Amino acid sequence: MRIGVPREIKADEYRVGLTPTAVRELTEAGHEVLVEASAGEAIGFDDEQYRQAGATLLKGADELFERATLLVKVKEPQPEEYSRLRPSHLLFTFLHLAPDPRQAEALLASGASCIAYETVTDGHGGLPLLAPMSEVAGRLATQAGAHHLELHQGGRGILLGGVPGVPPAGVTVVGGGVVGVQAARMAVGLGARVTILDKSPRRLRELDAMFRGRVVCEYATADGLERLLPDTDLLVGAVLVTGDAAPKLLSRTQLANLPKGAVLVDVAIDQGGCFETSRPTTHGKPTFVEEGVIHYCVANIPSAAARTATLALSHATLPYVQALAGEGLDALDRDPGLAAGLNVHQGRLTHEAVARALGKT
Repeated sequence: MRIGVPREIKADEYRVGLTPTAVRELTEAGHEVLVEASAGEAIGFDDEQYRQAGATLLKGADELFERATLLVKVKEPQPEEYSRLRPSHLLFTFLHLAPDPRQAEALLASGASCIAYETVTDGHGGLPLLAPMSEVAGRLATQAGAHHLELHQGGRGILLGGVPGVPPAGVTVVGGGVVGVQAARMAVGLGARVTILDKSPRRLRELDAMFRGRVVCEYATADGLERLLPDTDLLVGAVLVTGDAAPKLLSRTQLANLPKGAVLVDVAIDQGGCFETSRPTTHGKPTFVEEGVIHYCVANIPSAAARTATLALSHATLPYVQALAGEGLDALDRDPGLAAGLNVHQGRLTHEAVARALGKT
């Protein structure tokens, strides 16, 4: 199969769909891989590395989209890419369609078959392609929150771990999944006082065993969150409903209970955000202030560590790319987890949660 790897054009996005190592695996299996020039240059994967891996370098995206059948990207197609998609394309990338009806309509109109990384599942019900990016995003959430708590960034002037004689910052993480665990690990490592909220008693037991008393694990309720807000310096939103829009867990009125200069990091912003006041931001302008609270709502957080993120993502996606390259859509018949990733096919929405979120059921 002819596989295309375009350069990402979303604002401040420097990840690339396949590393040179992954390209070599595919070309040695007999597939043709087309890579847009400079696609990985920003993170140290130069064109010569791709050539040595067996790729054909193309100067422009138009030719790449025209020649490729399987398109492997990182982020959802941008408006200028919509017209390049056609019914013969098999698109494999993050889509996050639930909060993005414009993109959904464009993909439906294209006739392309579109598989979303974020809804591919494994045999245990996990999300194997979302997980590595959630790990990166969770760690960066705490890192970014700590930075923006600094006074010169507009924050409260609080060191996350405090110092002897001065108490540490309070960190509240809403959601005990992959993002929440990684955010909590970073915060604990820096010496913060951390609480995780989750609605699953089973998950709370797992978290309690995992952190061995270093984190307070509480059942998530509106009352519980409101009680924690006045003592929270960093609030991390880490909730996920696979394929669906994120639930709104904090209203503007409740937001006012956070201290002035506190930082809110909404990692769920790709799925619409889990706080009422959230709206997408970019790495170039990552924050805004509402009710005296700094909001960090970057829609592609892992791109801040784009080389690490690309390596982690490519390792996870490669087996699926190999399957799709070898069998096309027939690979979905052999792998129900990969089939769960199909969001759009022949002008129809094929994922129930996505269709429900877009009002297409």
